[in-house]
Amino acid sequence: MEQEQAPRWRAVVAVMIGIFLLVTAEQLPIGLLSQVASAMGVTPGMAGLMVTVPGVIAAFSAPLLPVAVGRLDRRIMLTLLMMVMVLGSVLTALASSFALLLAARVLVGLSIGGFWAVAGSIAPRLVPEAKVPKAMTLIFGGVAAASVLGVPLGTLLGDLSNWRVAFGALGGFSLLTAIALWCWLPPLPPREPVRLRVLAQQLSNRGVRVAVLTTGFVVVGHFAAYTFISPILQEISGISQRHVGSLLLLYGAAGILGNIAAGVFAGRHPYRAVLAIPSLLLLVVAAFPLLGIQPQSGVILLMIWGAVFGSVSVSIQTWILRTAPNTEAATALMAFAFNMSIGLGAMLGGRIVDGTSLPIAMWAASIFFLMGALLVLRTPPRVVGVKTR
Repeated sequence: MEQEQAPRWRAVVAVMIGIFLLVTAEQLPIGLLSQVASAMGVTPGMAGLMVTVPGVIAAFSAPLLPVAVGRLDRRIMLTLLMMVMVLGSVLTALASSFALLLAARVLVGLSIGGFWAVAGSIAPRLVPEAKVPKAMTLIFGGVAAASVLGVPLGTLLGDLSNWRVAFGALGGFSLLTAIALWCWLPPLPPREPVRLRVLAQQLSNRGVRVAVLTTGFVVVGHFAAYTFISPILQEISGISQRHVGSLLLLYGAAGILGNIAAGVFAGRHPYRAVLAIPSLLLLVVAAFPLLGIQPQSGVILLMIWGAVFGSVSVSIQTWILRTAPNTEAATALMAFAFNMSIGLGAMLGGRIVDGTSLPIAMWAASIFFLMGALLVLRTPPRVVGVKTR
């Protein structure tokens, strides 16, 4: 019956905006890292914990929250999680110490993991089957849009006023989105409640295992380097700090283009799309300390980096939809891998940056891209598109 109803594009847009705000909240500290570190009296590596903490919390909330809520209507679940995001953002803006700041980021992580786990699997329930790739591209376009609009605009707002204002504004927009989710989403009772044994069963499927592991390798590598993109652009490429916000806008624009291209290409060739991601990131990030030593070359490499990483979510999710026995459970596992890897990558990068240098951190990140590429290469292309039931 759901497939026969008119496409609920307003609901798809609301979910996309939710993803947009959540990813913005998770990654906004990247653009404000120097400002927060200075205000709180911590090192840049320590300030990177603002990315690590919500990433780790989101990783565990992604698979566990759908289990905990059982048969709770997904419309109610998504709305409540966005309200948790409101609280986390407001408390972040009001934090009087770095410890309280990290505590507020726990709430942000809780909302990110649970929301993402459900959002990636509901597109087939909102639009007809023929429109699912378009809906998936739109929903995960929120990830790229967070880079092109959310993080840069939040960074700009923080630069013009204060980092607390940026996080407070996130809370306000999240409240409006919670209202939109409640008004626009139809009732979405789970077709099958997610249980721990169902989560474990997904990993018996080779396609799901490869998707989850590849996601982990790619995201750890990305955030081990990208968390420190502001000092990378300043110290390696010689770009003034006042231009970083504008360059992040261009990075995000490239990410949106990558997301759109991947939405078309991955629908036809999911194996090739996923293989291209770690392969290209390996070349770009490994070459950056050697070739990105001038402002012009640094900007070019940054744009390629943005376009490739912008294609990750829609490409991996397309792979999941082709291979997973239970798409909601498999999406929850992917969200676990993605968000845990954000936290681990930011933490690893922070340790390397504080202990060695930015180029070493980028070359260490490249090792993870290499492992991701090798994993996909070792997987037969026939794995994609064949569901094991």
